[in-house]
This record gives sequence, structure tokens and C-alpha cells, in this order.
Amino acid sequence: MDTSVLPPESTVYLPQLGEGVDQVTVTRWLKAPGDAIEVDEPLLEVATDKVDTEIASTHAGVLAEILVQEEETVEIGAALAVVASSEGAAPDTVVATPKPQVPAPQPVPAAVLPPRQDAPHLSAASETTIEPTPSPAATPKADSTEKLSPVRRTIARRMMESLQISAQLTTVLEVDLSAIARLRSEHKDDFLAHTGVKLSFLPFFARAALDVLPEHRMLNASLNEDVTEVIYHGNCHLGIAVEGPKGLMVPVIRNAGNLGIAQLAQSIAAAAARVRNAAITVEELNGGTFTITNTGSRGALFDTPIINQPQTAILGTGAVVERVVPVRAPESPLRIEVRPMAYLSVSYDHRIVDGADAAKFLTAMKQRLESGYSAADLIG
Repeated sequence: MDTSVLPPESTVYLPQLGEGVDQVTVTRWLKAPGDAIEVDEPLLEVATDKVDTEIASTHAGVLAEILVQEEETVEIGAALAVVASSEGAAPDTVVATPKPQVPAPQPVPAAVLPPRQDAPHLSAASETTIEPTPSPAATPKADSTEKLSPVRRTIARRMMESLQISAQLTTVLEVDLSAIARLRSEHKDDFLAHTGVKLSFLPFFARAALDVLPEHRMLNASLNEDVTEVIYHGNCHLGIAVEGPKGLMVPVIRNAGNLGIAQLAQSIAAAAARVRNAAITVEELNGGTFTITNTGSRGALFDTPIINQPQTAILGTGAVVERVVPVRAPESPLRIEVRPMAYLSVSYDHRIVDGADAAKFLTAMKQRLESGYSAADLIG
């Protein structure tokens, strides 16, 4: 189709999808040529560096031509499709092909079958010998090859780039969560009724990190590409790693330092729901200054997470498990107790963060968590 003879308004263009998004990959067309389309009806799906999203039609009519094929990468502003006026356009006629009728099998006359040695042992209804079917375990499974999704390819590229760009190390420390566990046990029902979300350990980890980050500003910072300047962020825009149906994504909670435990719990739950429902936007994935990945949600004791560039650190929170630990209180004999314990790990960019800095940050987090929070902290 010669698009030059069509009015400009009949062409659907790729809109701006967020700061820093210059190009996308077309992953799937939701309409085919000849299909009727309404304004704002999803027309195709595209993948950016961070998220998949739908592009809606800006015009009503009939999809006349697709200009960009699946798996093709285009720049913002590119023409995607041509929508023709539905006036006078007849929809494509689909003729159903009748399913061929397969004649029912006819019984084979006994006279044409070879004599059977075991005929007395067969039922009267049997006419043929049934061969044994091999068990599924005996049948080898064939290899399968699948293309990586655009999001998965982006994750792979960004992880390799992160390791190549910065000098990354990980420090691990163990924390006693007895005080936090007691508080959760006493108030989890009221918290759920008040906020609508469950009270997990994650908002406590987030709040503790936010409490101590101002004194360890090199972990809430960004280096420029030339490694000549560092930005120490005045506020913490907290990224939370979330596993979604299309891969790992990191929605950002803006100005998280201003939020209490209840608000953090609600914000984390809402962001995670948007990722898992494929409703997250590009804007919600940009601008993070510090990230937490809760590997303990899948039972991992600790991890060595990869930094989300250009940030300088990422905190990993391990599973909370009961362990036998020695306890020595002042002026008291040594005793053995079972306590809820967890490992905290922080991967950091050694170009700007020293090992002592990472250890001091984790130690400050440990002290904050072990000193505990109060019921009043759960209200705000």
C-alpha cells in the first residue's frame, strides 16, 4: 500500500514511552489486516529495555497495513501501522472449511484373520491382538529450542554490562530478628485489617536500610560513566526487585525515606501486583537510587546480587529461619536459645564503596533491627 496517498491521521506512530526510552522491539501484533479497530484499543505489544507494554490505536477504522514486523526494532516516532476508514470497507470473509468426515472403522471378518493360538483365552468382543504400549519413561524426550523474550534478553545484557562496568564485591552479616518477630506476631492481624496487606519482614528491612542510609551516603549514590563524578542522592528512591511473568523487574518507590512501615508495606505490595499483572509502566521502573532484592522469599539464605547500574549498592535479604544461637547477656551466664535469624548481604561498587563502608552499613542495619520497632511505628 502506498501510504503517501493516505491522510496523515490514518497512520499510527510509536508514542513516547518514558524518559530514556529511545527504541522498542515489536513482540506481538494483537490485530491483523482487515480487523476492525476502535480508538484506544490495544493494537500491538512492544518491549523496552525494562518492560513490555501495549500500544493502542489512535484511530478507529480497519487495520489496512502493518508497517513493522514482529521482532523488528524501531525508534520512538516510527510509523507502525495504517488504519483506513471503515466506511465502505467490507470485512474479510472467512469461509469455514468443513472438517472431513472419517468413516468409522469396520470390523474385520474373522475369516480373513490368521488363526489365533490363544483364542480360547480371548473375550468374545476381541477381534485383534493389542500390542503393549511402551511406558512414558522409556520414551526419550527431544530437546527443545526457544527464543529468549525481549525482556529476558535485556536482563541478560544489563547484568553482563553491570559486571563489566563496576568492581563488585559482596559483604554478608547475620541479624537476630527476635524483636521484629514478636512485634509481627502481636500485631499482624490488626495490621492486615488496617492496611489491607500482610505484615512481612520486608518492610522492616526496607525501613531499617532507609534509617541508616543517610549516614552511609556512598551506598545511595551514582557514578558517572567516566568515573570522574559521584552523585550523593539527598533522597532515596527505593527499588524493589520483583519476579514477574516476563522476568525480574525493579519498580521504584519514590522518596521512600518519608514512608513509615505501613506505607512501605502498601507501596511494595502495590508495585509487586502491578509487575505480576503486567501493568507496570516505564516511569515506575526509572530513577532508583538504592535497591533491595528479597531472595529469602524463595528460601535462599543469602545471595550475591548484581548492582542495578548506575547505583552503587544493592541489599539482599535472606530467609528468616530459626537457629540455635549462643546468647550472653551482661552479668549473665552463657545460654543457648532458638531465635529467628537472617543473613543480610550487600553488593557494592568497590570503585566508590570500600569494604569497611559496606560492613559499617550492615552493622548499623543489624543494630537498628535488633533494637526493634514499636507498635506506633506500624501506624504511620
